[in-house]
Amino acid sequence: MHTPMKPKLSMLDLVAVREGASVAQALALALRTAQHVEKLGFTRYWLAEHHNMPSIASSATAVLVGYIAGGTQRIRVGSGGIMLPNHAPLVVAEAFGTLAELYPNRIDLGLGRAPGTDAYTMRALRRNKVETEQDFPREVAELQELLADARPGQRLVANPGAGTHVPLWLLGSSLFSAQLAAERGLPYAFASHFAPQMMMQAIDIYRSTFRPSVHLDRPYLAIGVPLVAAPTDDEAQFLASSIYQRVLGILTGERKMLQAPTNGFVASLNERERAAISDFLAMAVIGGPETVRQSFANLQDLTGADEFILVCDVFEPDLRLRALDIAQQAWEL
Repeated sequence: MHTPMKPKLSMLDLVAVREGASVAQALALALRTAQHVEKLGFTRYWLAEHHNMPSIASSATAVLVGYIAGGTQRIRVGSGGIMLPNHAPLVVAEAFGTLAELYPNRIDLGLGRAPGTDAYTMRALRRNKVETEQDFPREVAELQELLADARPGQRLVANPGAGTHVPLWLLGSSLFSAQLAAERGLPYAFASHFAPQMMMQAIDIYRSTFRPSVHLDRPYLAIGVPLVAAPTDDEAQFLASSIYQRVLGILTGERKMLQAPTNGFVASLNERERAAISDFLAMAVIGGPETVRQSFANLQDLTGADEFILVCDVFEPDLRLRALDIAQQAWEL
């Protein structure tokens, strides 16, 4: 049985573009936020690959990883994740191998098997490639080989890449990647920040079937945690209306830029809409300092996670940084 211990804190940034702001401002805020959480002692800062979404500026994920790593000193920086079916493993190995040479011992490579976009854009990314269930495990193995030490006579060598041993993580919101991460002895991150329904089942499969490897001798689990923290519960709920608006847009297909918080937004919804948002954000931590502290403790009791990867998209940039301060202080208590 897994014994809960205090988890590490990290952050996943979707690089949301705010209503009335530009992509350049979103990118600048990502760097400012990374620098801020580095000072707070966070373990890692991840960027997520998405495409054809005007409200999210993280499509060129490897470029962003370099931007954030270049503007910080110690925090680990990586992908949460690269959607591997969209890319040739060699290209990924060369990109992250280059990053690893530029920023030694600071780069992570989280991998997902979803497209991270709509079907139309998926076809543009993959051209005529048709993905099968067997492709993702094979491509993960190919990527591991390309980042390992090159063998004598090896015909395909990633340069840069070979010998960098960039740590691989598998990401998922279902059971497939949990099983593969356990089989390969890799760290696993569950996407509970947007798809919490199968979290406990995936965690159980990952831990119960884990095979020790050269990478890990025991399972290592991270979970995504949406965060909105403020000095009071009431203010946090008000600020969270930005997130509620975004989630409703995702569920209805009406995606907009990240919206400013709105008084009375939840009250304006019907019961079905409120339930859908609640299901989507079942793992969210929203509240004042004591609520955040207790919510973290409850999540840790439930999951025994080794790491919480916070997703914090408070609309006002300064209040976003304040929310992360509150989270770090609550976590220390």
